This record gives sequence, structure tokens and C-alpha cells, in this order.
Amino acid sequence: MPGTDEATKAITAAVVDSFVDTPDPRLRELLQGLVLHLHDYIRELRPTIQEWEYAVDYLTAVGQTCGPTRQEFILLSDVLGVSMLVETVNEQGGGTESTVLGPFHVVESPERESGDNIDLMGTGTPCVVSLRVTSADGGPLAGASVDVWQCTEDGFYDVQQPDVQPLGNGRGLFRTDGEGRVWFRTIVASHYPIPTDGPVGTLLGATGRHPYRPAHIHFIVEADGHRTLTTHIFVADGPYLDSDAVFAVKESLVVDFAQVDDEEKAREYRVTAPFRMAEFDITVEPATDKDAQ
Repeated sequence: MPGTDEATKAITAAVVDSFVDTPDPRLRELLQGLVLHLHDYIRELRPTIQEWEYAVDYLTAVGQTCGPTRQEFILLSDVLGVSMLVETVNEQGGGTESTVLGPFHVVESPERESGDNIDLMGTGTPCVVSLRVTSADGGPLAGASVDVWQCTEDGFYDVQQPDVQPLGNGRGLFRTDGEGRVWFRTIVASHYPIPTDGPVGTLLGATGRHPYRPAHIHFIVEADGHRTLTTHIFVADGPYLDSDAVFAVKESLVVDFAQVDDEEKAREYRVTAPFRMAEFDITVEPATDKDAQ
């Protein structure tokens, strides 16, 4: 009878070989690589049967927590740093840095016009966000779509409070003008805890980690012939910038939300003074053949 080490390697070899006839070469590569790394992990750490059963039950609970307004698997990926690792290895060459999608991009954002107010609650510190979308060569991208979503001043997204917030609060789907520009009115987003009432919260509690994310606004930017960009802007000087629960902060995405006291400028932007204003340029890279795959 072969030794334990030889037996485990024989199992790994058999599983890897079972995928050898997979027609899609990339799928074959991904599955065989997963088996190799996962089996090495098992050999190294030697989990007990009870630990394996707990892991299966835990992943089952993660799946059962997912629904139309919550994606617990994305949240798990986020807190393990996997989401940011995937974003980083797929980073655009010279464009605006990407960051995580997050678990709350789960509804279709309402179409809005430049200058609209995405805050439907009338609470919080008034804010104006002005964006300019360009290609890598610096040319403006007219007609680019900019999908926006953020939380309230209390740190909740609309889908978390269906009895409090109208669906679509803090969200908007905009189109850039001929100069690649778009702006909208909102409130200053708050830092907030990721959901802790599910399996991911259990993990954070067991490991003594806090659940907080720094204040931010999400964007997905799409333009013809260009790579889709998922990113945030983070509110400078806010808490948790150095300890984001999902490891998503990048220095280039931290933006000053400056206070503006000028009454004339407030009238220009259809807000009341004082208000906060953030200006940010977004650069997207041209699409490649690999992006089409």
C-alpha cells in the first residue's frame, strides 16, 4: 500500500487528469490549476474531517444568504482580499485604477441627466461631484455611461432599507457630454460597516477584524471601444482609509471633498452654501482582443 504522501499525490494527479479533455483550454487551465493549489493547501495544513465539514457548512450558509439584494459570496471574496487581487492582476495599463464592485450593485440604476440630484432623501451634507471621462490619449469620451451608487449619510444603501429609502436613492446612470463631462448632486457619503448579520460577519467576529469601509462613491464607466472600469472615489480625511475591511483603498482614488462657501457657485450648481465639491478625472483604456474573450 503506498504511503500517505504518495496516495495524496495520486489523487491529485487523477483529478487533474480528469479535466485533460476539457474543450475550452482556458477552462482546463483554470480547473487544473485550482486542483493543484487546493490539494497543496490540504496537504500542507491537513484539515480534520470536522474542519472540512464546517467549511462545507460555512460555504453553504454563504450561498443561502445571497439574494436579489445581497451577494454574500462577493462580500466573502472582498474580506479575503480576493476581489482586490483579481482587480489588481487585471489592472488597466495607464488608466484610472480600479477597485472592487462591492455587494450592492444589484439593481439597475435609474437613468439621469447631468446635474440631477441622486439624493432622494433630502438629508446629509449637500455635495456636487464633477467628472471628466477621457481615453488613454487624453481625448474626451462623449456618450460614455457612468453608473453611480453610494450610501446615505447613515451608511446604508437603498436595498438595505427598502422601508426607509426609495429604490434608486443614491444611484444614477449618466451619459457624458461632448467634452466627456458629467456632474451630479448628492450628499457626502458616510463610512459604514459591511453587513455582519451573515456568515461573513461571523468570520470577522471570529478573527477580531472590524467591518468598516471608508466613505466612498462607486462608479462603473463604459465607453465604446474601451475597457469597462469599476472604481470608487474615497472621501479624503475620513476614517478607515488605512484599514478598509475589503482592502480596496488606492491612494490615487482618495479625493478632497472641499467645502465651498461661495453663494454664487452654489446657485450655479443648484445647491445651498456651504456645500462640498469633488472633482475627478477618469481615464479608461482602449479595449484589447483579450477583453472581448
